[in-house]
Amino acid sequence: MKLKITLLILSILFSGNSYCTEKLTIRLGILAFGTVNWELSALKNLNLLENTNFQLEIHPVANPQAGKIALQAGAVDIIVSDWVWVSRLRSTGADFTFYPYSTTSGALMVPENSNIRSLQDLSGKKLGIAGGEMDKNWLLLQALGQQYKINLNQSVEKVYAAPPLLNQQIIRGRVDAVINYWHFAAKLEAQNYRQIINGKEILQQLGIKQIVPTLGYVFNRQWADQYKTEINQFLKSTQTAKNQLCQSDSVWADIVSLTRVKDLITQTILRQRYCLGRIQQWGKQEQQAAEKIYTLLKNLSNKKLTGHSDTLHTGTFWTIDEP
Repeated sequence: MKLKITLLILSILFSGNSYCTEKLTIRLGILAFGTVNWELSALKNLNLLENTNFQLEIHPVANPQAGKIALQAGAVDIIVSDWVWVSRLRSTGADFTFYPYSTTSGALMVPENSNIRSLQDLSGKKLGIAGGEMDKNWLLLQALGQQYKINLNQSVEKVYAAPPLLNQQIIRGRVDAVINYWHFAAKLEAQNYRQIINGKEILQQLGIKQIVPTLGYVFNRQWADQYKTEINQFLKSTQTAKNQLCQSDSVWADIVSLTRVKDLITQTILRQRYCLGRIQQWGKQEQQAAEKIYTLLKNLSNKKLTGHSDTLHTGTFWTIDEP
């Protein structure tokens, strides 16, 4: 209830001012519990929208799938999703594009006293997996296992479940390890659970040295071309807000309640992991690395994740310095 009230207040603050009536209204479809809310709150607190050509209208969505449906139906202008999905849609004729939001990825977590120290130790163990059989971290972990002659898909007992449930499962000892999304992994880390490997490290060991975004802002490319100044202002302002959240303790303190955790240790680790996901570089090398990841995911999923396109679709990525 508190989060719904917070989102309602944010929506009023961003869209209800009379001086904004001539500005472009950007309709954001965001999760009530997503980290985008941290940046939106910081945007308002820091008055970062005062000199822009747009105003924000917040549309809460129940889950990521609901956000995708809203975007495709034209009910919202921007959501946060992944570039693999964008490429898949583009291959069917849709005109969506992706701009990086975060490089933070999930992690393989075990209890502190676990005898699991490497991928080899997972054999015969019960593994909880967030996101289902097509989860990107799980697919890439399988690819890494293949380098060590390990067929993880056959050697572990797989348990698919929602992220919060998986955390409860490992805490209660019902699974031996979990691959979970970054913020749920961070919450386990705060309780002295141990990280075996994270998504970035998996890619590095697979030979991909560039840091490639996991999530980003997704929007219609034709619409963005029409309002390029406003869209780029929005993207830059969110980056500024994120940097301030990471650099200023007072700015962080203003939004810490949105993390929905009360203990300082968990708050601190969430902030650390969130800040490690800041986009430091976004250019040709990162986009070429994404193409390599796409090929891996296409082969590992037998095209179930990527769709039938053999290559990452042209136009998938948006860059601020486009002509």
